[in-house]
Amino acid sequence: MADSVNEREIVLDILLELNRPEAMSHLVIGAALKKYQYLLKHQRSFITRLAQGTLERRIELDYIINQYSKTPVRKMKPLIRSLLEMSVYQLKYMDNVPVSAVCNEAVKLAGKRHFVNLKGFVNGVLRNIARNDCACEYPDQKKEPVKYLSVRYSMPEELVAFFKKQADDTTVESILAGFYKEKTTYIRCNTKKLTVEELKAHLLSENIQAEAVEGLPYALKITGYDYLLACESFQRGEFFVQDISSMLAGELASPAPHDRIIDVCAAPGGKSMNVALKLTDGSVEARDLTPLKTQLIRENIARLGLDNISVKEWDARVSDTASKESADIVLADLPCSGLGIIGRKPDIKYHTDIEKIEQLASLQREILTVVQEYVKPGGTLVYSTCTISRPENEENAAWFEKNFPFVREGSAKQLLPGIDGTDGFFMVKFRKKL
Repeated sequence: MADSVNEREIVLDILLELNRPEAMSHLVIGAALKKYQYLLKHQRSFITRLAQGTLERRIELDYIINQYSKTPVRKMKPLIRSLLEMSVYQLKYMDNVPVSAVCNEAVKLAGKRHFVNLKGFVNGVLRNIARNDCACEYPDQKKEPVKYLSVRYSMPEELVAFFKKQADDTTVESILAGFYKEKTTYIRCNTKKLTVEELKAHLLSENIQAEAVEGLPYALKITGYDYLLACESFQRGEFFVQDISSMLAGELASPAPHDRIIDVCAAPGGKSMNVALKLTDGSVEARDLTPLKTQLIRENIARLGLDNISVKEWDARVSDTASKESADIVLADLPCSGLGIIGRKPDIKYHTDIEKIEQLASLQREILTVVQEYVKPGGTLVYSTCTISRPENEENAAWFEKNFPFVREGSAKQLLPGIDGTDGFFMVKFRKKL
């Protein structure tokens, strides 16, 4: 069955689906991998890399295509544009794929998808690009620094300019390059069920390599897996996937064994489960906005077998009078622009603008105004986001400290891709005055 599947056609369908503004790359690619989980590991890897890579490099790929095509990409049919983009990605970034295979398969797919009249066009553009080894004249780095970085790292110019207002040029380029570094998968051991060493042994029996993570004794870096959801150790609830930056937010909260914790925007539940595993007779209430999100939290809790987490469907913007001054810790990992996780979800960069960032910063303040009431005097509020944005991070932290009876404990931490070896993540801890 695997031999009859055309991996490039699967990728083409993924890219066409991702043309919808509301589509999210990790969900679309994940759904395709789940549908074709019977494929061999190398086939699934090819699909993942080609789909993810084409989306990541779309601005650069379009720039190259425009230098070889008389028809600009913005005027092409969506299917032809996506077909050319994924083909140029293979030519430029996948050295082990023969040029003949790239060009021939693209032409076949154009015909199969009822664009027979454009087969010659597709073939001509791709053969010309291949003959010239994808060479093109990039914007001048000194004369047009924003445009150069935009094309070089496939980042919209508006976001490049936004980043350049927040950091020096060297840091900005390190961040942009960091989005393309190999993605690392980290997991959090379910220490309620087994020890880290026992988990490592179980993973090894499934041909998954696991390495310890310095400073986080319950965390492991894993490699060598194929379809993680199908792993027996995952299905038995022995671990859950969580990035280091997210685990560090739990460390910053530093719960006592008996604490009552409210996680106000909890889905999919990683932070709630992390802190719940640190408790003995304490409890966590994981909240989120919709039935879909709360059900996802419940499924993860059930898989891990945790009995000290309850789930509540609640709009964080609405005050819950019954919860006032009831929590030792409030975790406020709030909706944000997600600029720090572009490396994992590249569609974010194409759907974010400055106005949206400002709207999200305002939403965060609205939520913080409400949820700070839930903290007991002397209790803790941890504010965090997965973005690189002063309005959402440092400026909101300063605003919060100015307007509410809290004091900052320690310095805020802004983790940066390409510099800190993690996703982009911001966290700050506040203590409520007695």
